[in-house]
Amino acid sequence: MRRAAKVDTTQAEIVAALKGAGATVQHLHSVGEGCPDLLAGFRGRNWLLECKPNIGAPSRRRLRDNQREWHDGWKGQVAVVETPEAALAVIGAIGLHLAGVVS
Repeated sequence: MRRAAKVDTTQAEIVAALKGAGATVQHLHSVGEGCPDLLAGFRGRNWLLECKPNIGAPSRRRLRDNQREWHDGWKGQVAVVETPEAALAVIGAIGLHLAGVVS
């Protein structure tokens, strides 16, 4: 029997930021088997996002084995985000420099 999907602490903040920018968001964390947490639609494009906490032990921030396998096998876009700003940068709602992704 599969255990309930665990939602990372930053996911609610990321979802709120995405919706605030005008994106639609579908939760996927209950799919399991390494599937990313969120599907976001923005400006006619779809984005798969895996939410990880930006604090705590490094082991909490890295992909689990089934997530790594899923990401490695996926032939399309998928991103790991730790902050609302990073998620907005991935979908193109803000520039990478504003998210602190690039200097």
